[in-house]
Amino acid sequence: MMKPRIILDSKHIEITVTRLCYQLIEVHNDFSNTVIVGLQPRGTYLAKRIQKKLSEILKNKDIKCGSLDITFYRDDFRKKELIPTPTEIDFIIEDKNVILVDDVLFTGRTIRAGLDAMLAFGRPNDVELLVLIDRRLSRHVPIQAKYIGKKIDSISSEKVKVEWKESDGADRVTLLSNE
Repeated sequence: MMKPRIILDSKHIEITVTRLCYQLIEVHNDFSNTVIVGLQPRGTYLAKRIQKKLSEILKNKDIKCGSLDITFYRDDFRKKELIPTPTEIDFIIEDKNVILVDDVLFTGRTIRAGLDAMLAFGRPNDVELLVLIDRRLSRHVPIQAKYIGKKIDSISSEKVKVEWKESDGADRVTLLSNE
């Protein structure tokens, strides 16, 4: 039986998103040369939240944010029943600073696929990774996030479930364990 343990509730997710935005502003100033790309499907919710909050803080409605489908770049796409979601990048990433966004960093394989998929849109000047949850003990590839909402140490049998108001009805991050 899975016993859920709440890691972040809606209030803490909101606080975390705001903190991440201020960390981004320290590095990227007004975002004139920086774009945000959320990895489909779950990273896009966080990317849009980041964009909305940055727009409020900077009073800038022109912060570029897109979503990237990585289905055919995954190393397991032949093994799973994966349904592609549309990529929505209506801006140039060539020579831009890209903030790649995902909800959970676990093995690093999704991020690796995202880096490969992104190169189809040009060669960025710089790429930084932003994640809501970093499960730091389970990497299969040498990838680390620069901006982290919360680090957690979990065993591979545990599952981190990120729920978004837009798709799941509530904002919440829970750790499900097999106990």
